[in-house]
Amino acid sequence: MLLTVLSWLCSSLLVSVSGGKLPEAEVEIEVMYRPFICHRKSKYGDILLVHHEGYFENGTKFHDSRAEGDKQPVWFTLGIREVIKGWDKGLQDMCSGEKRKLVIPPALAYGKEGKGKIPPESTLTFIIEVLEIRNGPRSHESFQEMDLNDDWKLSKHEVKAYLRKEFERHGYPPNDTLHENMVEDIFAKEDENKDGFISSREFTYKHDEL
Repeated sequence: MLLTVLSWLCSSLLVSVSGGKLPEAEVEIEVMYRPFICHRKSKYGDILLVHHEGYFENGTKFHDSRAEGDKQPVWFTLGIREVIKGWDKGLQDMCSGEKRKLVIPPALAYGKEGKGKIPPESTLTFIIEVLEIRNGPRSHESFQEMDLNDDWKLSKHEVKAYLRKEFERHGYPPNDTLHENMVEDIFAKEDENKDGFISSREFTYKHDEL
């Protein structure tokens, strides 16, 4: 999976922790295991690699990432609504190797509509293990990696070079046509003043929470 690239393209919004929101439903969090040594804790904008199991209120399991599909853990960016809101809220401040049990009310899961095998108004329980934490696509570290000439702005050439490197890093063959299309899409969304560059402010700006 193209970690930072896919996360960047999925959403240009990184939520802010602050903001005047009304109180809402809460996630019930139980720490099942936490490693003795914790080098960093997860925060909004980080990319997490997780295995997870999902259960209905009656205890019936509806998903297990270790047993279904390709049986691989899942990458996602915390805090930009790539996952249900209960995960965004319940997986903050976790260590790599930590396992939590989250009980998530419908308002923070799939709500009144449900989704797929999830009926409407379902309270869901997830057991989630964080295997790895990486800097997210909006981090200063990611910007500095892309900014090849250290001028604090990204050219189309620099973004294309980054895309090529990410593809190669994850075993995908380079595809210049695809990379050029991705670059055009990125600049259409991110180059707010249309000067042909993505500035550090445009890259790292935190939008208001949805």
